[in-house]
Formats: sequence, C-alpha cells, structure tokens
Amino acid sequence: MEDRLKNLKKAMDQRAFTQLNFTEKHRRNILGKIKQQAENDEDILLAVMQLLVHEKTGFELTKLLRGRGILKFEDNEGFLYTLLHRLEQSGSIQSSWTETEAKYYQLTDKGRRVLRKAEKRQIKRQVVWKELFER
Repeated sequence: MEDRLKNLKKAMDQRAFTQLNFTEKHRRNILGKIKQQAENDEDILLAVMQLLVHEKTGFELTKLLRGRGILKFEDNEGFLYTLLHRLEQSGSIQSSWTETEAKYYQLTDKGRRVLRKAEKRQIKRQVVWKELFER
C-alpha cells in the first residue's frame, strides 16, 4: 500500500473509527454475506453462460434470467451489459450485429470449456451440500 494511503488509514483509525468496534460475530456475519454475494454472482455468471450456448440478444437474455428467478438485472440492466462486455473481452463470448441493429451474443469455444468446468464445480458443490445438510 502506498505511504499516503497508509497515512490516510492511520488518520481515519485515529479519528473516524475510534468508537467503532466489531465483535467476532459481526466479522463472521460480514464475511458470510460477502461469500454469499460471491456465490450468487457465480451462479448468475453460470446461468448467463448456459443461456448463451445459443445466440441471444441482451433483451432475450434478461427475460430468460428473470424466468430462472434471477432478478439482479431488473433495476440495473447496465450490470448485465457490463458482464457481457467482460465476457467478450475475455474471449468467452462473441457478439455480432444484425441488419436490424440487434446485437447477439454467443459462447465461443473458450466459453464452452469454461462453462463445462464451472458446471462440474457446481455439481461438486451440490454434492457437498447434500452430504453436509441433507442426511
């Protein structure tokens, strides 16, 4: 960390956060929520990639995600397009424009390989969940 950021942190610890205390319970709760959010994002990414096995527009993708109960994009469709852009930059999906100026997205070969790996991890996670909690 740069010196100026360290100094800022030190100043904030001395002034702004002097009365702020986190119990171990608070820390576990926060870490659990962070982990839960990451898992939700991973599930959303998996759903997007599964749906893009066949070519779709962003609008079609949003409707299908809604059908799967994923509502994260309802009030923030820009988040979906940011995700699609990142997937395109990584080479996992490709896009093309039609004559009617609709943009379609579809998995590339790299995206298919990533999807297979992610689905295997998902299956393993489900097996572990059943082993731990459904006896």
